[in-house]
Amino acid sequence: MTQDLALAEAASLLRPPAQVMRLARLGCAHPTRLSFLRVLLRRVRREGWTFDRPLWQVDARGVGRAVYRARGPQRSYCLVAFAHDLPDEMRSDRVIATAWDATFALFDGEPSEADLARLAANVPLQEAGRITAAELTLSRANRSVRLFAHVVERLAAGQQPDAAELDSVGYLMRTTAVYGSGKFGAADRDRIAQRPELAAPFQAEMLTVWLIREFTFDIVEHLARARGGDRAVRLDPALRRRLGVGNSTGLGMAPFLVRHPNLLNNWIAARETALARVRALPSATPDAVAAFRRALGKACDNAAAWKSTHDLQLRKLADLRADLDRVTEWLKSWPGSVPYPWDALWQRAEAELTLEGQEALVSLLIEPHGPLVDNLAETMGADEEALARLDGSMSLDTVQALLEDSYRWALQIDFSEPENQARFWYVSAEKLEPRIGDRLAEAGAALEQPLCIARMACEFHAAIRDMPRDMTLAAFLLQHPQHRFMARRLQMVRAAPYAEIRDNLIAEDVLPIDMMRCKLAFFGASHFDPRSDKWVRISLFQGEPSPGDLDEESGS
Repeated sequence: MTQDLALAEAASLLRPPAQVMRLARLGCAHPTRLSFLRVLLRRVRREGWTFDRPLWQVDARGVGRAVYRARGPQRSYCLVAFAHDLPDEMRSDRVIATAWDATFALFDGEPSEADLARLAANVPLQEAGRITAAELTLSRANRSVRLFAHVVERLAAGQQPDAAELDSVGYLMRTTAVYGSGKFGAADRDRIAQRPELAAPFQAEMLTVWLIREFTFDIVEHLARARGGDRAVRLDPALRRRLGVGNSTGLGMAPFLVRHPNLLNNWIAARETALARVRALPSATPDAVAAFRRALGKACDNAAAWKSTHDLQLRKLADLRADLDRVTEWLKSWPGSVPYPWDALWQRAEAELTLEGQEALVSLLIEPHGPLVDNLAETMGADEEALARLDGSMSLDTVQALLEDSYRWALQIDFSEPENQARFWYVSAEKLEPRIGDRLAEAGAALEQPLCIARMACEFHAAIRDMPRDMTLAAFLLQHPQHRFMARRLQMVRAAPYAEIRDNLIAEDVLPIDMMRCKLAFFGASHFDPRSDKWVRISLFQGEPSPGDLDEESGS
């Protein structure tokens, strides 16, 4: 009955888009139990997936190939891994790199010897090669040189690596790209979207990274045995769990949130609905309170271990640690007999915590309530074709009213001011990746990509202002087709209130890393560590189980 009440009352407690969809808050996002890697782990555990390594052909130098197989109820997927001998001077996290320590493809099914030969000729080349619709992802990774060498050395000598060293880095290897959805010949999203195990966003990519994590453990143990022989030992399972897969990510993922508004809406709406459902609970069960306290303890430990050298992130970490200490202090007298205790805790947080602390608390409040919120993961996909449909019969009077309602935040920006149009987004001709430039100092503004929705909304509003009120949208667009994109978007947001980032994405002070952190939090990334306002390192699956210990409690 309590959960039924929460579901009924949750709609009134949803945070409004004007609060949620600001870059400053999106840039403080934390992973939750609805993050995509957690969704994957719950599914494979629930459905009893099995995992093995049917092929391991790697020599004493660490060069060769391997296959990791994941068997689900209906089909199998195999990570095909190629290990390389990469000279230190060639190791780079930049997207323009041409060689890596390891390269990977996720094969749809089980590869034949002919498939392996084809992949061996293409996967190590990455962008310079081509894969087929038989592959779902293409990826590559580099060693974290110092930690990788430390672990090999210790294991080869029969010793376990230093736990503090592990925690200081958090991963043995880091990926620099995980491509999917048709890129470089991989299977299009439409080919796999109807499969239950891949219906949620980025499940093929998450499976790829999880299996890459197993490869990193296997390769480091293999090299330790090659060096130490019978003295060598395997990495302790508890230490393995402390390691994830690193990732170096640049601007390439930032525009994704703008180009997929329906998807963004559904991700945010699921998280916000989960928070609202918890806040609507009239009481807190002892089990939920205990689980919340455990989650808070883990969050404090994680915040203490979270390292960064970037000034902005250092300030956020200071806020986070102080806020988590405040919540810990609050719990000494919570929940008591207060009605709706979760909502009371949240309202206090909104009044007293920083954005960093508030968004961390969103994750903590959701965490103990799996039965109440986990089904929301099924709502996080999207029909991207919805944006293509346009109702041309709408009058311009209605269009203007919608613009002034849904895009009021954009219409308040004066784009004649230089600081409000100081940046521009474009695509690099060299790597076909998004970049952001300085409009006054750099050439290329003529190639600007349509990513500043706020400016397009203003231009659309100005274009219709003096037109006849009863004119149809279709008639207007015949005369002014350049506004067709914005017209479609305007009609779409009526049913997708969380679709728009409510900030100026070409402003002088825009921080692309805020968009990156938002997306990475939905992946399930931890230890967000900006290296600039355009480049970040994170860790995936750190603290989560391996395929071999899925039966152990992980909180997923």
